[in-house]
Amino acid sequence: MKKKKHKILVLIDLKDSTSATIKSTISLSKMIDGDIELFYVKNASDVVKRDNQLSAIRTINSEYRAANKKIQNLIKSISDNYHETINYRLAIGNVKNEIDSYIKEHQPDIIVLGKRKSIPLNFIGDNITDFILKNHNGVIMIVANENALEPNKKLSLGILNGIEQPPNILFADDLMKHIQEPLKSFKIIDNSSSPKQVNTATNKQIVEYVFENGDDSINTLSNYLSKKNINLLCIDRNKKNVNNNQENTSKLDIKDVISKLNVSLLISGKQNSYLHQ
Repeated sequence: MKKKKHKILVLIDLKDSTSATIKSTISLSKMIDGDIELFYVKNASDVVKRDNQLSAIRTINSEYRAANKKIQNLIKSISDNYHETINYRLAIGNVKNEIDSYIKEHQPDIIVLGKRKSIPLNFIGDNITDFILKNHNGVIMIVANENALEPNKKLSLGILNGIEQPPNILFADDLMKHIQEPLKSFKIIDNSSSPKQVNTATNKQIVEYVFENGDDSINTLSNYLSKKNINLLCIDRNKKNVNNNQENTSKLDIKDVISKLNVSLLISGKQNSYLHQ
């Protein structure tokens, strides 16, 4: 029986960072065998400035054609380089409503968002990242511009406050086949310890870095991620991992981590979200 492909939804805003977001998505897709679809939503209030109905319809149609052409050109340049099929949809309306309808209808396994200047993707001031965290039970990838994922290249993977394998990620086994060894584990705990290197029962080498929890711990972690050239950091958004016997592991605010770490993030699905699969 042929393995089902993972459905990947990429929310784009057609800004300068969109190309990097798509390239990172292609990299992930090639590792886990995914189907990519871009989704662009233009807020209707930004398009329609007049009350005249005929004028509004003309403006919407013009905006739709312009966005459609821009997306087609973007996709062609990237898909030709990496030999990846990329589908897309676009809509004009209420941004959150359109995204919510898409998620309910298509049920993507992974949602990808871009990140600009240490601020997660926003549309018209609405924090779409918060919205996705609340409304999507599956995996979320937030792509940073710097040290982004490169298609057909090994992944420099880190795990934050977790065990040796990304927790609650359906495609974890596929992902682990494409990493640079050793795997890096980063832990912020309530008492200090020195970085150490360990070997696991699976014979996969892991280097573990441990930091003391404090006001500057996230900044310290950010510096280490940069030094170690980590280009994807896995985070468990559930509560305490039952397999993690590190009782002194600090519980981190995921929103704080997202806003302060300038690295691409892979955020796990909600607990039990894959039991039906």
